[in-house]
Amino acid sequence: MRALALLVTRRPWLVLLLWALLAAVSAYPASLAPRNLSANPGELKDAESSRVTALLRERFGERDTNTALLVTRSNPPLSTPQGRAVYDRFVTDLEAVPGVTRVLRAGVQGTVPTVSPDGTLALTVAQIPLREGASGALARVRAYAEQAEQELGGGRLDVRVTGGQAIADDFTAFAEGDTKRSEFAALPLTGLVLLGVFGALVATGLPLAVGVLSITVAMAGLYGLTRVAEVSTFAQSVITLIGLGAGIDYALLMVNRFREELARDGDSRAAAARTVLTAGRSVLFSGLTVAIAMAALIIPPIAFVRSMGLGGVLAVLLTVLASVTALPALLALLGERVNSPRLLRFTWSQSAGVSGAWTAFARRVTARPWLAVILSTLFLLVLALPALGMRTGYAGAWGLTPGVESRDALADVRDLGAGGLLSQFEVILDLGGRRYGPEDRARFRQVVNDLRALPGVQAVISPFLTPADLAGEVGNRGTDTLGALSLLTRRSFSEDRTLLRVTVVPGTYLRADQIDPFEARLRATLSRSGFRFLLGGAPVGEREFSRAITDALPAAVLTVFGATFLLLTVAFRSLLVPLKSILMNALTVGAAYGVVTLVVQEGFLAGPLGIPRDVGVLDSSLPLILFAVLFGLSMDYEIFLLSRVQEEVLRGHPNDEAVVLAVGRTARIITSAALIMFIVFCAFVVGRVVANKSIGLGLAVAVALDATLVRLVLVPAFLKIAGHWNWWLPGWLGRRMPRVRVEH
Repeated sequence: MRALALLVTRRPWLVLLLWALLAAVSAYPASLAPRNLSANPGELKDAESSRVTALLRERFGERDTNTALLVTRSNPPLSTPQGRAVYDRFVTDLEAVPGVTRVLRAGVQGTVPTVSPDGTLALTVAQIPLREGASGALARVRAYAEQAEQELGGGRLDVRVTGGQAIADDFTAFAEGDTKRSEFAALPLTGLVLLGVFGALVATGLPLAVGVLSITVAMAGLYGLTRVAEVSTFAQSVITLIGLGAGIDYALLMVNRFREELARDGDSRAAAARTVLTAGRSVLFSGLTVAIAMAALIIPPIAFVRSMGLGGVLAVLLTVLASVTALPALLALLGERVNSPRLLRFTWSQSAGVSGAWTAFARRVTARPWLAVILSTLFLLVLALPALGMRTGYAGAWGLTPGVESRDALADVRDLGAGGLLSQFEVILDLGGRRYGPEDRARFRQVVNDLRALPGVQAVISPFLTPADLAGEVGNRGTDTLGALSLLTRRSFSEDRTLLRVTVVPGTYLRADQIDPFEARLRATLSRSGFRFLLGGAPVGEREFSRAITDALPAAVLTVFGATFLLLTVAFRSLLVPLKSILMNALTVGAAYGVVTLVVQEGFLAGPLGIPRDVGVLDSSLPLILFAVLFGLSMDYEIFLLSRVQEEVLRGHPNDEAVVLAVGRTARIITSAALIMFIVFCAFVVGRVVANKSIGLGLAVAVALDATLVRLVLVPAFLKIAGHWNWWLPGWLGRRMPRVRVEH
């Protein structure tokens, strides 16, 4: 650290020039990153649903299984000649849209309702590519829908588009927009808080500059990642949260320490060097803990989730690098000008000395430590209780707020009774290498009849049609019964006739928490059929994807706990302090889980926060993302406080007095930093993507609890109870560990 401190303070112009060049090079690719992100949950290699998709493509010749659902409201209705003529023209032109490979008209599918009883609402299914070109094809379909409203309807035709691809694309678009709005909303409010803390305009701008700088370079790195792998749209949110939250936190600590050091002798370069050696060490260790926590997202075997972890690690490392190089270089050049122009004077926040009020508060807390520990712990546990009933999964369109086209259109599809089209299960029956023959017909028909009889099943698409199915399959364009049977035969048998295919359409769009019971009934029926089978489709893929993430959570938690324990043991030369830190951070994370579950899943106070009450589940990646971000950022305050306690102990103060003095010196920084983080996180609650709103809500609740109840009540009380055991380390271990001092 000493070499780094000398470099950045003796050659500040060189350091700033390098950062300026890096920012300039990063600006353009950073602007390109958002449009290359994806909300597609993807698929797992070797998963059952992935094998079904591969078989449909390779053995059944299914190429374009992606669908766009177009909901039309027309006046006059389809039951009139005028309404039918407009609709027929609409479908004919839709078939000519590039990327659309097939169109199923309203009233032709037959297996599900596609026209409302009054004829004003109709559902049209357009098949588009599954992967390459899917978003482009959908964009052209949407553009055509807007054009058709004007040219064909003259204000009497309303077209809305939904489907899996439409939902995913809306997630990406609105997540990007939410992030940008959050940045623009948080930055001026954050500036006001920093102005209250520092009172000077120059000092106020420095933390904001560090945050924006680290975000820009990290987004450029994210763009590079999009060139080689699919990257989650939430990676942008993670980078913004880390870049603004941690970046401003670290800069606040560094600038505050610089002003304290500058007041001693007025030598700006010496003060900047001492700032790097003291506060810089705290920033370095704090950043390492955040990076370790964010690396937990790399553990699940899913590239989509790993991209979020890589983005978070990249953001925090760049934030730390900017905080200990670019910022002290600026401080060395600014010197006393960091305190100008002085606009506000609040001695309670802007003084670098000990706060009498917070010192007195700490004495009251440590006077009755057991009461503080018990009451604080019980309160956090009560908040965490709802998390015991947490349900996770892919929320789909219900993870968007009302007013988004794909969500509103899906509500129309559901009201029409065709919501199950987006929750279809694909069944592959294996004849064991033998070709389908007459002796298999009865058994195949029996499986279809058994599936059709299951509760919640609206239709089973197979070669065995009921009279109602046949009537529905004969459309008004002259499709005959023979043609319908021919189409169903081609889709139901593999090209070598050794595999059979059945599609099960539920009665409604299945929410994530409704998939498992429905799937269990299907599997039980198929197991009794005597066929070997594979079960796939969107619901199975979503459930497998969600389970892969949740199954990775225990390993991620244990890895982060273990790495954090080792890092803090080295930093503070103690076994009890790291253990206490992990347990108290876990309490904070649990409380945040509980509040998010109560609000988003159960709907408590969801309305005032703009969260739909029908989401029903938390996004499957939310527990892991919240844990990684929360655990890492909570350690910021932990290290800020503990490093000052250790510093006071090393100066010769008794443990109890060191705790009180540390709270008196750090409470202003911790509460100011927490207020800034709270503003940044609350900005994410105002948006259209429920997952982003959930992340913002959980982080806001956690930082409010962590910076007040945990760091200023629970931790000081525990340190008082533990006494000299706080700094106990076995002699044999101490002799083998490196000596590191963490100060600020």
